[in-house]
Amino acid sequence: MIRYTLACEAGHGFESWFPSSDSYDDQVARGFVTCPVCGSARVGKGMMAPAIARSGRGAEAPAVATPPQPAEVVPQLATTEPEQRLRALMQALRAEATKGADDVGPRFPEEARRMHYGEAETRAIYGQASLDEARALLDEGIAVAPLPPAPDERH
Repeated sequence: MIRYTLACEAGHGFESWFPSSDSYDDQVARGFVTCPVCGSARVGKGMMAPAIARSGRGAEAPAVATPPQPAEVVPQLATTEPEQRLRALMQALRAEATKGADDVGPRFPEEARRMHYGEAETRAIYGQASLDEARALLDEGIAVAPLPPAPDERH
């Protein structure tokens, strides 16, 4: 089962469960998914976070929302007002953190180590690192933190 956060064209937010993403797509296409507040059948998916199962308790696979296709989302309902505020805050945080910093891309772990061990000039950098690479950096005493994702109008 997948739980989707949905919103209608009037911006009313609600949640609904579906057996699969295909079932959601089929029900929306047939007009079966309607807003419980105003009855509108023009609904789209809102921003979702995956459900992360706890380890050691018969963990189930996490339910992950698939990104909406452009034709699926009504332009004026891209997000609810709280989601728009959250996106703006995340964009501002990312802009401030990357302002004046060098994007070193996938060389991030290597460059962070070089700076930490005095092999390169210390400066603000950002880039990509896997979870294992980030953990290894932290284990070495190298301070790293994740950045909010880059803005993307479809997500």
